Amino acid sequence: MERDTSSDPLANLITNYHELNSSIVDELPDIPSPLEFMRHVAKNRPFVVRGGARDWPACRKWNAAYLRKAMGNSTIKVANTPLGNADAIVEQEEGRLLFVEPHETDESFDDFLTYVQEDSALPQDRAQSRNVKYAQTQNGNLPTEYSALLHDVPLDISFATEALQQPPDAQNFWLGNHRSTTALHKDNYENIYIQIIGQKHFVLLPPVEVACVNEQPATRARYVPASGETGKLVIGVDGVAEAVPTPTWDPDEPSVRATAYSGLSRPLRVTLDPGDMFYLPAMWYHKVSQSNGPEGYAVAVNFWYDMSFDGGFWVGNGFLREIVEEGKKDVDYGELVTGGNEEIENSGER
Repeated sequence: MERDTSSDPLANLITNYHELNSSIVDELPDIPSPLEFMRHVAKNRPFVVRGGARDWPACRKWNAAYLRKAMGNSTIKVANTPLGNADAIVEQEEGRLLFVEPHETDESFDDFLTYVQEDSALPQDRAQSRNVKYAQTQNGNLPTEYSALLHDVPLDISFATEALQQPPDAQNFWLGNHRSTTALHKDNYENIYIQIIGQKHFVLLPPVEVACVNEQPATRARYVPASGETGKLVIGVDGVAEAVPTPTWDPDEPSVRATAYSGLSRPLRVTLDPGDMFYLPAMWYHKVSQSNGPEGYAVAVNFWYDMSFDGGFWVGNGFLREIVEEGKKDVDYGELVTGGNEEIENSGER
């Protein structure tokens, strides 16, 4: 159900934004200059440069044999989930929302990569009985856990470093397969994302769509090994765990947990191929899935640059969020929230 844009300021904001901005992600012909990059930062709009990193050594070298040789017996942290849904909303049968983080294990890189490749080769019915493993520590892991690979990528993204007048806050390495997904979320970073092997598929929503995503406080939980059942993971909840505000609407399931504004959302979609460079602006909601490369895995790296908190963007975004939260207290808003609750209640955990 969509709002009448003639009488609702929030609906007007979303509608006017989409009328004034493109419905596709800009594709640049070449790597931007610092000035060109800042124009996109100022507009808070994404872009992709096809083949912008094709000459990086990583794009030429990171096949399975090379990765195994470079990493040797290095120990890495691995995210384990039963469905590939790390850091995601899970709705329990009684309707309680949990923000569930993965179970982390320390494994040798060789064992981890072997598992990911074997998992990719299995028929779907057999793979579903196995946990999904993903290297996704996202804490600046490239210079630490994966330092043996650091010389195959630049230390920074030069046009971003010059434009933003700072080095990247973190450089991250990601490796998984087609079963790993990342739920809708946002980051307060200017993100330069480079696909190395396989593909990444992004679903993007601009910050003005905060009223569409149905952010709700969800109790933090974590997958833990089940007692007495080898390999099985279950959800463990800390009795004093904090509730974190989390988007609960999925643009790929538009009728589930939708708000009165979700129908106004106009998601942008972009697929990254090997060598593509993508700019994801700060505070954009994004959902990510991936497709395997020829050896049964996907690899990417990204560079996080701290966003600017001065000027009007950060405080304006915070003000908009407060307006949305206040709107949730109105009876009309509550009545107009659509949830697909019957479907959820009958399907168990999501």
